[in-house]
Formats: sequence, C-alpha cells, structure tokens
Amino acid sequence: MRPKVLITREIPEVGIKMLEEEFDVEVWEDEKEIPRDVLLRKVRDVDALVTMLSEKIDREVLDNAPRLRIIANYAVGYDNIDVEEATKRGIYVTNTPDVLTDATADLAFALLLATARHVVKGDKFVRSGEWKRRGVAWHPKWFLGYDVYGRTIGIIGFGRIGQAIARRAKGFNMRILYYSRTRKPEAERELNAEFKPLEELLRESDFVVLAVPLTKETMYMINEERLKLMKRNAILINVARGKVVDTKALIRALKERWIAGAGLDVFEEEPYYDEELFSLDNVVLTPHIGSASFGAREGMAELVARNLIAFKRGEIPPTLVNREVIKIRKPGFE
Repeated sequence: MRPKVLITREIPEVGIKMLEEEFDVEVWEDEKEIPRDVLLRKVRDVDALVTMLSEKIDREVLDNAPRLRIIANYAVGYDNIDVEEATKRGIYVTNTPDVLTDATADLAFALLLATARHVVKGDKFVRSGEWKRRGVAWHPKWFLGYDVYGRTIGIIGFGRIGQAIARRAKGFNMRILYYSRTRKPEAERELNAEFKPLEELLRESDFVVLAVPLTKETMYMINEERLKLMKRNAILINVARGKVVDTKALIRALKERWIAGAGLDVFEEEPYYDEELFSLDNVVLTPHIGSASFGAREGMAELVARNLIAFKRGEIPPTLVNREVIKIRKPGFE
C-alpha cells in the first residue's frame, strides 16, 4: 500500500506529478486555506503532509495525525510548525531553501526602488487621470525621491537571502553593511561587506533591509527605539516576517517622518488590512510575494517532492530542518 500525502494548497503541477508516482496524493484545491477543522480531520489518515506558512502545525494537529511521519513545508521559513514537538514524535520536518533565494532578493530590491523613487505613487497619478487633469507635462519638483546608486544599504540577516540582496546592492555600487548573529568572513570578502552592530547599522544606513527568520530573538526587533535610530531619509524594507517589525511603531515612524518610507511584503497577520497604514503614501505594500516567480515556485514544488521521495526510500531528505530526529526514527514509512 502506497503512503498517503495531503497537500494543503494547489502547488505547481511539476511537484504534484512527481509525488503521484510514489504516493497517493490528495490536494486541497480551494483558493482559501484549508479550514482548521477540515485539516484536523484529514490528517488522521495521512503519512505525509505538505504545508503552507498559513497552516499552524502544532500539538493539536500532531495529536490528530497518528500515522504522520514527515512534514514538508512549502516555504524556507518554518515558524508555523512546532518543530520541537514534531522531533519528539519522530516526525521529520523539511523546508525549501535556496530555490526562492533569488526571487526574494529581487523583490526586496524591487520594493527598495519602488519606495525610493515613488513608482507606485507615480503609477496612481497617471492611471487616475490626475496627470491629464493637471495639464502639466513635467515639473522640477514632482515625485522627488532618493538616490540608490552609491548609497549605504544595511542588511539585517546575512544568510542566503541577505547575501543575495548584497550581490544586487554591489551592482548599484552601494556600501554594504550587515548584521547577523555570526560574522561571515567569506561573504565579507566576496561582497566587500562590513559587519556592524545592529544599532550602528541602523544609524548609518540609507536603506535597511530585513532578511532574518522569525525567532524569539528577532520578534519585534525593529521597534520604536530602533526606528528612531534610523536616518530621517532612510527607507525600511521587510521581506522577512511581519512580526520582526512592531507595526504600530512603524506607522508612527512613517506618519511623523522619523524615516522616509517603507516597503513591506510581509505583515504581522496575513491576509492583512490596516486602514491607518494603508492610507499612508510613503509605504509600498505587496501581499507576501517574495517567492512568486514561476521559477521559484516550481523549484519549491520540486524540492518538496524530492524531500518526500527521499524519505520514502529510506534516505535523509535533502533539506531536513530537524536533523536530531534521525536519532529517534530512521527515514521511511515502515
């Protein structure tokens, strides 16, 4: 009998086809996330689970999944999963690093440029007909933004995505500062990057880009005190996790012009709506689309499938998160 896998959202077909060769596959095809009660019911008879960041995989879910042996998260982050509890139960947890690195770094720079140069504001000005109504083709003081080339970027979190952002900054001849839990000497040499304590980085940077995982240490690390350290003409970009930033403090910073602007792809809760934040014209917002390129999403689907297939064959999954689980249970469904 083949193992059964539940996929909690429709992922690119390439991943589903790979899994169908080895598993009995069930896909939740509704655009909306799978309801909690339905998830709790469906996990009762599955051996493997493919999850999205929107599903909270906690003790309650694990209690309802007696056959579950592996969780493949369709994301690089895995703060939606109780990894410690899964490990205790001998359940493997995997993620999808690397394949979405470039797409996320591209979006970080897209937000940086769009915010610095008022791209969205300009687009609205044209589409609304206001440009035509004004009857003025061009004005020396319209839509003045901030230069990017040759400026200073501070990257908080210098893993794969942080370093990919730095490579793009290098192309703009930017001075590259970074803050990370550990120094990265090789990356410093390759990218001509300077390690700085967090407070110094905030004071010196024209652009601050967040690329850290969400942990107890990084939750609300960008708070009122730290926002006030930033330059008044600085721009904050968040492609990490929403809860890395204190949103209420950020709204104050934007309204009272402690900083010049922000570009946000992630929010404290998703989907998200905040009338006060959304009314501001110095913030650019996108709906968590950091990995939303054809190549990245297909690569994520393939990696999810490779992880599950390797596990089924008794091999350690390529991107296993909780390696200590190997001591508790060997890979495989037997």
